[in-house]
Amino acid sequence: MSKYQTPCRYDFVGSFLRPKEVKKANADYQEGKISEAEKNQIIDKAVTEVVAKQKELGFHVITDGEFRRIYWHLDFMWGFEGVGHEQTGSGVQFDGELASLEDTYLTGKIKAKAHPFVEHFKFLKQFEDENTVAKYTIPAPAQMFQQMIIPVNYKNTRKYYETNKELIHDIGTAYQEVIRQFYEAGCRNLQLDDCTWGAIVGDAAKQRYKLLGTDIEDVKKELLEVNNLALEEKPEDMVITSHICRGNYHSTFFTSGPYDSVADYVFAKENVDALFLEYDDARSGGFAPLAKVSPDKKVVLGLITTKIPQLEEKEVVIKRIHEAAKYIPLDRLYLSPQCGFASCEIGNKLTEEEQWAKLKLVKEIAEEVWGE
Repeated sequence: MSKYQTPCRYDFVGSFLRPKEVKKANADYQEGKISEAEKNQIIDKAVTEVVAKQKELGFHVITDGEFRRIYWHLDFMWGFEGVGHEQTGSGVQFDGELASLEDTYLTGKIKAKAHPFVEHFKFLKQFEDENTVAKYTIPAPAQMFQQMIIPVNYKNTRKYYETNKELIHDIGTAYQEVIRQFYEAGCRNLQLDDCTWGAIVGDAAKQRYKLLGTDIEDVKKELLEVNNLALEEKPEDMVITSHICRGNYHSTFFTSGPYDSVADYVFAKENVDALFLEYDDARSGGFAPLAKVSPDKKVVLGLITTKIPQLEEKEVVIKRIHEAAKYIPLDRLYLSPQCGFASCEIGNKLTEEEQWAKLKLVKEIAEEVWGE
């Protein structure tokens, strides 16, 4: 039994650059060159190796690097009844690059079933020991909600749900069941990855929703409602955190804007145990919104970027930690990179060696600041 729980003083979001053998195995499987069992055997070996590397670096949290999925969010959605997907070559426009994503849409009412990610967690769980805790990452309920009401899906979704309220209910209750499945499999540390809050910050988002004829305050209420509904049955001894993201695809981003406009919702009222927040550059604004974080939450400062290989200056990062401590006590602050290293299989533009150097820096800084 591990003596740790997330967040750890030095932590990370979850995904790692896919080794070339994992990418090749996925491609070979898609082309029918190898069986699913052969593919899984290759990925099992890669997961075993990446966990060993995390332990070697001295981290107390371990993940499977998200090696078993192509996308950080869509693969999870495919594990519910009522969700279909198709590769059509479409995607989402990021800053200067089109993120290639599979169309994911409703084929019926959303219901939970035995989720394949729970089996993936069980493989990771075997590596947990007294000095490490296994963390699993899944997209937030709000992410699934938004996926089904984006303009390209809206008309189709209305075939199955007349109102957003009904959709929120089914997503929230389906998540409750999957969270229970993770718990029964021994998961005590679950992370919700959530780009929805990051997508509605800033003036550009306000104008976008205005053009759609939607009140952005109503959008915020819906995001909070679906996330908190999913957490209503959370076991007391299960830690659930949330990573608030602005997009992370091949070292590009989706949106910019400070947290000010969403702090009264996600910082103050979302019922998670901790928030992993992006603060790696000026796109995230200042630390003042941290004053809105409810006293029961911890905050993990994402001050080290995964988007570029250059290492941050240790003194600059330490100074920023103390700036944040003006708004929330230092003992409730933690440190991590701002996002994963490979939110999708394509990964960010750095090498595995540069990836590990980033994590070493996170640990060094945390030990200097907190002495642990």
